[in-house]
Amino acid sequence: MKILVIEDERKLARFIKQGLEQHGHVADLTYSGSEGLDHIAGNLYDLVLLDLMLPGQTGFEVLQNLRAFGLTVPVMILSALSDPDKVVQGLDLGAVDYLRKPFDFNELLARIRVLQRKSTTGNDVVLRVSDLEMNLIAHEVVKSKTTLELTNREFALLELLMRKAGQLVTKNEISEKVWAVDFDMGSNVIEVHIYQLRKKLDAIGTTGLIETLIGRGYRLKTA
Repeated sequence: MKILVIEDERKLARFIKQGLEQHGHVADLTYSGSEGLDHIAGNLYDLVLLDLMLPGQTGFEVLQNLRAFGLTVPVMILSALSDPDKVVQGLDLGAVDYLRKPFDFNELLARIRVLQRKSTTGNDVVLRVSDLEMNLIAHEVVKSKTTLELTNREFALLELLMRKAGQLVTKNEISEKVWAVDFDMGSNVIEVHIYQLRKKLDAIGTTGLIETLIGRGYRLKTA
């Protein structure tokens, strides 16, 4: 999942980001409510982890503005506020879950897995293209019982290509759905990751799967 963490305690925010990335997620950080709202408006996230006591805008205000702007990204609140009225307020404003601080990181991961299962239908828990099989819950790509070792970004990039197999995927779409908000479209980061992904696919005998459409983007062959 691509997750945005909105947390003003920077040490905690970095800890959460590191833990999420160690478990296969892609995580971005913001440290204020206003900054977080801007990030959500300009990028595609699967989940937002939101503190309530934030500078700029409180978490409650972020939730109110998200819904006012018609943004439907799932939000899980992470807060030291344990008053039941605050929990109810957060859920009533549209949050899908509320985890009180301090929390066990394994519990956070478990709750994220629950949300991931809810948002992933039975037909696309496993993606299949050509001789590749991608399990989104297990975070695993397999060809003929051989596991493909991928970084988090490579996995997210391949997932996007597999979901849109046979279709053009532009660099703009890749930057929005796979990369962080500070991605520089003038860099060759996408090309480098495509190159590395191709090398890994070639190494397990899946060659020529990713096509480059010059000046347009990339396409995953379906046969």
